[in-house]
Amino acid sequence: MDPLHTPPWTAPQQPLRPFACDPKRWDKESSRALRAGHVRGPGCSAACELVLVFERTGWGWLAWTVPGDGSAPELPYRVGVLPPDATCTDRLAVRWLTRRPARRIGLAALVPGSLRYAAVVLAVIGCAAALHAVGAGVPGGIAWPLALLAPLLAEHLPDRLDARARERVRSVEGDAACRYLQRLAVLHAPIVEAAAGSDRYELRRSVEVGRHLLWDAAGLLQIQDTRSASAQLIDRERLMVQLADQVARTLERCRTGARSCAAGQPRGHEGPLGPYPPGFEPAARPARRREPGTSLLKGYGPMTHAQPEHSVRVTDVYLLFAHEPYYPGPGTQEINTTVVAAASLLHPRVRQPDGARIHERLTRGRRPGEIVPLATLTHELGGGAGWPQVGDWETVTTDLVQLVRTGECDALSLDLPEMARALICTGPYSQVRAFDAAAGDFIAYGPAERAAVLAEVGTFLACLVAEQDLWPGDGLLPWLTRPV
Repeated sequence: MDPLHTPPWTAPQQPLRPFACDPKRWDKESSRALRAGHVRGPGCSAACELVLVFERTGWGWLAWTVPGDGSAPELPYRVGVLPPDATCTDRLAVRWLTRRPARRIGLAALVPGSLRYAAVVLAVIGCAAALHAVGAGVPGGIAWPLALLAPLLAEHLPDRLDARARERVRSVEGDAACRYLQRLAVLHAPIVEAAAGSDRYELRRSVEVGRHLLWDAAGLLQIQDTRSASAQLIDRERLMVQLADQVARTLERCRTGARSCAAGQPRGHEGPLGPYPPGFEPAARPARRREPGTSLLKGYGPMTHAQPEHSVRVTDVYLLFAHEPYYPGPGTQEINTTVVAAASLLHPRVRQPDGARIHERLTRGRRPGEIVPLATLTHELGGGAGWPQVGDWETVTTDLVQLVRTGECDALSLDLPEMARALICTGPYSQVRAFDAAAGDFIAYGPAERAAVLAEVGTFLACLVAEQDLWPGDGLLPWLTRPV
């Protein structure tokens, strides 16, 4: 419902420094580079082969040059990114590409080029071994080719392996491209740090989305410059900012909840089944268990398997149903549950007359503003035995999801935790059992917990429709005039 916007980023953004978590490592590597190779200075040209210090990360690597004055560089020379679903081979490719550079020996002053130190050493050892083999009776046509093969492989095989390894990763060079990926990495670093010390799904998922954004950005920068790909790069940076802001808010809610629990107060942003989507406020949990003839569901009275024909029809009723998870766009939260206005069932792009018949069942005998799970309709239809006479609910809900995704009706899209989703997929008096590994026993969730989930959804929906109700779509079909 809400347009995609970039929330204000209030956390201080520090430049990405080499080996920020281990400054002594940078001192050691820079000292080695100062002794062993060519460092960056005022007289460097594009042809200079600078010594690089590689820093491997969870999402790829950074290659740093060493300034001649001994200070730490502010911008990487090269940035590499691993695929989001990196395999063992991909990580081996990164280790190969970030190995220490091979030492080379220059040829004569009048002969351009150089040889790898390993190739020269193998050539000397090979010649000595060939002489020994010939003296021992091995034909020279076998000994000398083998002696030459080893240094040739040492000289040329690493270049072939470099080319194969680069096919499995994405790396960019140049100040503009590296500066952009550096900004993304700065935003991604606190997300990784937050997920490392937590088992919350939303934090782990944020890390995965961040890696996808880094991978996509590196792919764009490989084939385009920052100017031509600016619009796409801005979109990805904006999504990374949103992701970092969402993680910061999640951590703040966790800290607030921990302080509330320590003070003996209920947690503000978590229901009895775990975290809920942003915007939820605590709902009052039922204080006692269901008594005979009463119900804990929001707005529900005792339900029967058949509704009287003279029951009053209510317009502002909402249908809640679970479906296959999907992602509205890159970097967005998973959607696995949807709430639509009952009138959306009358949309011409929904299977008819099935949608109109379900609408008839949904709107009779309800209370204004009531949220009715699809599982409640199943309960009222004799546990599902009456669905064939009403309609194909699977096709109808699939059509509704398609309407929501194409923007042809409004909806409240949710990412409910597994247990909360399981409860709204069962009847109002059913139980869901989950095994608690820590306690070594099963925990039963029933009507009270289901009512709490519906109360949370109702609170969120009330905030959404406070100014304007959910738009059911255009060209709606007329209501059925008789009950099903």
